[in-house]
Amino acid sequence: MSSRRVHLVGSVPLANASEVFREVAGILGPALRSIPDGETGERLNWMGWLEPVFASHPSFESTGERFSPRAGGKEVTGKYRLKANVSAEQVRFENLPQSEVALRSYEEFSRQKKAGTIPANVRFQVTFAGPLSVVRRFVAEESEQAALQPAYERALYEEIKKIADVVPHHELAVQWDVASAIFETLERNIPTRHGSTRQEMLNTFVPWHIRMGMAVPADVHLMFHLCYGDASHKHSIEPASMELLVQFANRISAGIARTIELVHMPVPRDRIDDAYFEPLTRLNLHPETKLALGLVHYSDGTEGTRKRMAVAQKYVQDFAIGTECGFGRRDPGTIAALLEVHAHAAGLN
Repeated sequence: MSSRRVHLVGSVPLANASEVFREVAGILGPALRSIPDGETGERLNWMGWLEPVFASHPSFESTGERFSPRAGGKEVTGKYRLKANVSAEQVRFENLPQSEVALRSYEEFSRQKKAGTIPANVRFQVTFAGPLSVVRRFVAEESEQAALQPAYERALYEEIKKIADVVPHHELAVQWDVASAIFETLERNIPTRHGSTRQEMLNTFVPWHIRMGMAVPADVHLMFHLCYGDASHKHSIEPASMELLVQFANRISAGIARTIELVHMPVPRDRIDDAYFEPLTRLNLHPETKLALGLVHYSDGTEGTRKRMAVAQKYVQDFAIGTECGFGRRDPGTIAALLEVHAHAAGLN
């Protein structure tokens, strides 16, 4: 069996970046083209670690509300609003932590790469949650969310620049998480401030993500992780098929004026039916873009993964494999076995 490429979405619940790089590269090294630092510690729940951006910001005050994407879930954060004398146009997000954390992890990545632990062709992967996801999570009022998103977006671009100013571009990959704030909205197809129809919402979301992609330097690898959520190991809404994922990817690919190195799409564990995968026949990515299918599931291991791969291969031959989302909500004791499932399914052993 020829080997397939493996893509890791982001979080890996090990002790620190050093352990993540060592463990992941040791099992999957030949199949990787980029490797994340695992978003360890407080970052494992994806967005919760960003609450201080709002809690400590002089322009915001707490509403007293507590929020979790799942009833009874552990991922509980607060909600905030602008103070009475502050307008959204005045707000500057100068306290984002992503670049500081990423550059600290890159030092360890570089050390392990020089030592030969990480293969020479593997890039340092940095993942960003999009502005809609973050602002919607922490800002209570919808009108304030809309007004504040441009400021948060600009701040994210500054974080990318800070990272790209230090990390050699040939060693860097940036991934945008296009999460359930986008795909739950599209799947439900209920009017929102983003549009009254699915088509109108796509006309809002796609140019926005093209702009986000263009904010990544042209010689840095650009990746998009398309996601339906993973709070408490559950999607925000189950995808009816891959149709919306394909439409979104096609429109991004057609509209962006640079390369996209990878697009990742989820595959639910119980979807081994042709109807789910058939939209892949309409996928139209640029030749350099690798499709990654998130069809690896720990619960049914290599056997279940290969079943999903077999159905996918009816509609597309060349694809990388990975899980639907990051590993962050998983028991750390399962990680080595989950990585081995990737290795077996990819044909590494």
